[in-house]
Amino acid sequence: MGPLLPPPRALSRRRFVQAGAGGLALAALPALAATLAPPPARPLVFAHRGASALRPEHTLAAYAKAIHDGADYIEPDLVATRDGVLVARHESNLVDTTDVARRPEFAARRGRKTVDGESHEGWFVDDFTLAELKTLRAVERLPKVRPGNTLYDGQFQIPTWEEIIDFVAAASAATGRVIGLVPELKSSTYFAAAGLALEERFVATLLAHEYTRRAPLSIQSFEVANLKYLRGKLGRRANLRLMQLLVGGPLRPADVAASGGQLTFEQMMTPAGLRDIAGYADVVAPPHRAVIPVDKDGRLAAPTALVADAHRAGLLVQTWTFRPENRFLAADFRDGNGENARNEAGSVAEMRRYLDAGIDGFFSDDPGLGRLVVGA
Repeated sequence: MGPLLPPPRALSRRRFVQAGAGGLALAALPALAATLAPPPARPLVFAHRGASALRPEHTLAAYAKAIHDGADYIEPDLVATRDGVLVARHESNLVDTTDVARRPEFAARRGRKTVDGESHEGWFVDDFTLAELKTLRAVERLPKVRPGNTLYDGQFQIPTWEEIIDFVAAASAATGRVIGLVPELKSSTYFAAAGLALEERFVATLLAHEYTRRAPLSIQSFEVANLKYLRGKLGRRANLRLMQLLVGGPLRPADVAASGGQLTFEQMMTPAGLRDIAGYADVVAPPHRAVIPVDKDGRLAAPTALVADAHRAGLLVQTWTFRPENRFLAADFRDGNGENARNEAGSVAEMRRYLDAGIDGFFSDDPGLGRLVVGA
């Protein structure tokens, strides 16, 4: 891994101040040109949940490894605890990424909830206070695929959003380079229904930290209403982009489905849908197979028109997610070492094909390989 980055001097616990009906004091942000951020000089590398191919996801160790390996941005997925603190987990269910199932003191909290239209059984972050959550430890989500990561099981806490900001600010100071943040607001509709709306808490934290007032910030969501709300709150600023996440097919964003709307992700990827997105966002982030699909044999086919259509609408295209194991690669790039074998050469070759299709950035579980592709 190389040397761990120095820890921040203090992981502060700033008090969250509930915004009044008039909204937050956005005038506290520095005076920046109210204009769209310019396109990147080269494709950007986003560390997907940190360097999650090499460390358990959403831990400070995963973020440290990603920064050491040259990621331009690190990604914290944000959810809310029962007492309203934003923490980094990929979803509200804790069962796959923590040791909660082995904690007898929390056995009675196992339950079933519907999140984003799907029923899940397990332990849910919004049933735990931050203090309780801090007693849990992270574990590897894909132990059969990434057995090396299981060596770190039980070593790391779940970090808060504020701790991540402080950590990245300290890493930026230590390395002498600016490190961006690409937070995703997870399941906004679900948390709002639980009385734990993410958006005001999130914006309040941005305003409370000097680093997030100036560092590159790209805010992502699979929902639509929260991005429109954030555009209204934050405007168009030189360090800020809003990223509309997309999936393929006839699925609807969770907020659209909850309100009875009919808009699908498939419609959002049409030229007309992309023009609508450009009214409130700066970036679309589709799955990479929506840019270059695979054929019936699992090999890469011809690129779709998505990148060209998005660019014509004035949007950047930043795809997800490249992973370095054979099972995740197109058949063109797999080697003969087994489904779960790490295949660096194949992963690099696949990413290069997508860069040739004109994408402006990508999420990778191994940002060191991504950095190799885009150059130093």
